[in-house]
Amino acid sequence: MDFGIGFISTNIMLPILDFFFRIVHSYGFAIIALTLVIRLGLFPLSAGQIRNMRKMRITQPLMKERQEEVQRRYKDDPAKQQEEMAKIMQEFGNPLAGCLPLLLQMPILFALFATLRGSPFSDINYTVDLQILPKEQIERVEPQNYATKSQNIYVDEGIHYPIAAFLPGGNSLGVGETTKVELQTPEGKPFSQIIPETQTSDLTPQYSVIKGEDRVQVKADGSLEAVIPGEATVQVTIPGLATKTGFLFIKALGQVGVTGENGEINWDILGMIIFFGISVYVNQELSGSSGPNPSPQAQQQQSINKITPVIFSAMFLFFPLPAGVLMYILVANLVQTLQTVILMREPLPENLQKLVEQQEKAAQAESRQALPFEKKGKKKEKTS
Repeated sequence: MDFGIGFISTNIMLPILDFFFRIVHSYGFAIIALTLVIRLGLFPLSAGQIRNMRKMRITQPLMKERQEEVQRRYKDDPAKQQEEMAKIMQEFGNPLAGCLPLLLQMPILFALFATLRGSPFSDINYTVDLQILPKEQIERVEPQNYATKSQNIYVDEGIHYPIAAFLPGGNSLGVGETTKVELQTPEGKPFSQIIPETQTSDLTPQYSVIKGEDRVQVKADGSLEAVIPGEATVQVTIPGLATKTGFLFIKALGQVGVTGENGEINWDILGMIIFFGISVYVNQELSGSSGPNPSPQAQQQQSINKITPVIFSAMFLFFPLPAGVLMYILVANLVQTLQTVILMREPLPENLQKLVEQQEKAAQAESRQALPFEKKGKKKEKTS
């Protein structure tokens, strides 16, 4: 179950991507435009999340103080304690409420991520699972059509079709039996017939055996021959139309990994990963910066904020993504950082502003109490 991600990708993301491509005739700019539209569309949800996070950062010290007081006062009365805790939650708000906007926007962001990982930015793979049986057993098997899940394949700029891998006689074969993997639309139109004659990119499907190499033989045209009983898996790969297309400083939108096949460093991908880590750090500092008197929890969060960008950046080194997907992630995070800057400058509600002023006064009072001790220390040093 994809929670509607496939539906959102097909019916929302791809039409928007095609719309912008027809305007700018660049898949790179189309990715940026698509990312901006989605992020701006999700602004009300992300704004609610940032505002709630800002509110909880201000109210958390007082809320924690009130909760500890209730726990002490009603330690022998669990029912009353729970009632008073509920009142505190009603007054200050539930800290988990900020997670709801994030959860609501996750399917859309996952759909955007899935869209940019597919055609035309990446090669598309189909896996065809085969069951090879002895001749005497295959005679008792009733042939049934077999088809993989369809995927959108771009055959020209802005033109794509849902394509599935299809076996007319089913995926159960007898030893010595032959069949052929057909690529076609849901209407039954062969993949080779929907490729425009003017298309210069090579979209020829590639066939390989990724499991049970000794049990099945596959030819360049997709023809299969069963050799030995057992299970086998054939992979069909259709090249992505824009995998080798460059954009600005990016050599190829479909390029994957910091290092190339010959060990050379892909500086464009490395630069995006480093810049992404910096943007994550800045965003966390903006949204998680503490007040004048940070609590131990806030100080601990600040330490985590310094480690998180390193972890996320390193993740892209061990789990590499296509350059086009990295560009989307970087642009989306920059937009998120800009939104955070704007929202953190919003005037606070009157009750929260008073609370901030009280916290600042308390911090100043503590600093004044510390000053006389510091002066005495200095006098002792002079007289000694």
